[in-house]
Amino acid sequence: MNQDTVVSLATQAMTLAFEVAGPILLVGLVIGLAVSLFQAVTQIQEQSLSFIPKIIGLAVLIVVLGPWMMDRLINYVVNLYTSIPSLVH
Repeated sequence: MNQDTVVSLATQAMTLAFEVAGPILLVGLVIGLAVSLFQAVTQIQEQSLSFIPKIIGLAVLIVVLGPWMMDRLINYVVNLYTSIPSLVH
């Protein structure tokens, strides 16, 4: 296994991590921004108000995109494990 192979594997792993984590982070960011804007407009400064919408939004996102995320992760791991013999030699 040479340096190019290691860099390629690391690049694939980081790309997959960004693809899987991106929607979760984006939804959390959008919901947090919306709740902060709502709190600024109404001057309601309840701290628990910011957590409940994020939890609900992320739970819905995981239910909707969870199978796609798991499929991507499983395919990557299966491809990685099946390519181990060719990577060693």
